Amino acid sequence: MRVGLLGGSFDPAHEGHVHLTRVALRRFALHRVIWLVSPGNPLKSRGPAALGSRMERAREIMQDPRVIISDFEAQIGTSYTAETVEFLKAAYPGVRFVWLMGADNLHQFHRWQRWEDIMQSVPVGVLARPGWRQAGLNSRTARKYNQLRLPGRSSFMLADQLAPAWCFVNMPMMQVSSTELRAKGMWRPKE
Repeated sequence: MRVGLLGGSFDPAHEGHVHLTRVALRRFALHRVIWLVSPGNPLKSRGPAALGSRMERAREIMQDPRVIISDFEAQIGTSYTAETVEFLKAAYPGVRFVWLMGADNLHQFHRWQRWEDIMQSVPVGVLARPGWRQAGLNSRTARKYNQLRLPGRSSFMLADQLAPAWCFVNMPMMQVSSTELRAKGMWRPKE
């Protein structure tokens, strides 16, 4: 089984996350995607809305039986992707996991705790985001792992690659972000 892991604050989950997930399912030939709704983002100074509210919103907006909405990181007591990936790989050795991220996260991936361990653990599928394509492709991570990049036309083979491997795919853009929704007052979490 090929399973994509999409981590984030989802503060709030929105149509852009849904779109990215559907593209990832198709382009990376995944059977499932797990939305890992994080208890918090160590790289952000402001904490997210309550986990329960974010989980509820994610379940409302992501209506696809192939997608699982999970608070797994809160359950195991971490906000760090490297620990999450290690735990999941040990618990489910027959599953081929792919870490999914937008190009905006690829741009600053080198700031993540143990980012190189993540690259060594699972293939990484990167999806274009408005305004971030070039920054992502010119990032420290992209430069370091350039020789291990799978061409976009071969994206369906990513889950079968041994890590480190990564693939960048273009997709139709949606101009929406959680930050923008919060700034415009379009997201009022339940307490």
